[in-house]
Amino acid sequence: MLLDDYIEAHISPEPEQLARIYRNTCLYHLYPRMCSGHIQGRLLKMLTTMIQPRHILEIGAYTGYSTLCMAEGMPPECQLHTIEIDDENEDELRREFALHPAAERIHLHIGDALEIIPALGRQWDMVLIDANKRHYIEYLELLMPRMRTGGYILADNTLWGGKVVDAGARPDSQTQGILRFNSYVAAHPRLETAIIPLRDGLTLLHVLP
Repeated sequence: MLLDDYIEAHISPEPEQLARIYRNTCLYHLYPRMCSGHIQGRLLKMLTTMIQPRHILEIGAYTGYSTLCMAEGMPPECQLHTIEIDDENEDELRREFALHPAAERIHLHIGDALEIIPALGRQWDMVLIDANKRHYIEYLELLMPRMRTGGYILADNTLWGGKVVDAGARPDSQTQGILRFNSYVAAHPRLETAIIPLRDGLTLLHVLP
């Protein structure tokens, strides 16, 4: 038995809608590994329940799996805004979000997050960054003035398949973006930083005064 199989058998079960989204992502989308999946999804749900945010922002919806994990854990007054740059995913995302019990509190924005974030004009309690790795620092710089003190930013893929410690893999721009981001947040005076070595790496950032 693989370790991931063991973990999946000993954590809370994957909701039916999420299992279907994951299967369809694997069948019909390029790069299905971008989908959070059962293990990381249960962590996202639990972190959302623990943080109890009023306003959540997700940068990079893909097929909506991580969005619905956070929606599952958010309190009744919470609003979740998610940004997806690929308009080919829009119909599928709207269809899946409409089926969720929290559908009225999930807001989809199609376009470039660097343009959409300033236009939303909100303060955020929780953010998930899971988009273009080249722009992670730019996303963070946009977010910091808009974060509630004590809020949390989660950044996915921060170990990038182990490329962060593989000197031969560093020339590509995505890897360079992750390397710059990891160094940036580790030295940031207003961020308490932890990296969970789950899947491709998940960084948790706690926003300090």
